[in-house]
Amino acid sequence: MYSMKMYNNPQCENLEEFYEDMNRIKYIKRLLGKYEKSGDLRTRLILNHLIILNNVFGSEPCSRILFYKIEENFHSYLKSFLYYLKYLPLNIPEVELEKIPFDNKIQTTLGNLK
Repeated sequence: MYSMKMYNNPQCENLEEFYEDMNRIKYIKRLLGKYEKSGDLRTRLILNHLIILNNVFGSEPCSRILFYKIEENFHSYLKSFLYYLKYLPLNIPEVELEKIPFDNKIQTTLGNLK
């Protein structure tokens, strides 16, 4: 319900488009899982999904939804990406952001992007 309430896509023509955007969260989850298992980081693909989600939900609601929908073991990865994009809010009521560490490998990879 929260996701639907915060969704802001003027070009959205039907409910299907909303669900397509929500599926991006699943894609991000899969990509983070692949990174955890094999070390294969699809940086630009994750960034693209995060940017699109941010565009349709807004920065704070997007972060809140992502931290809710994505498992805790991926939160440090997620925090690193959101920080890089400057989408990370100062506070999310359901999450203790200050206790979540950054992932050094992701930060280094993102720092090397041009």
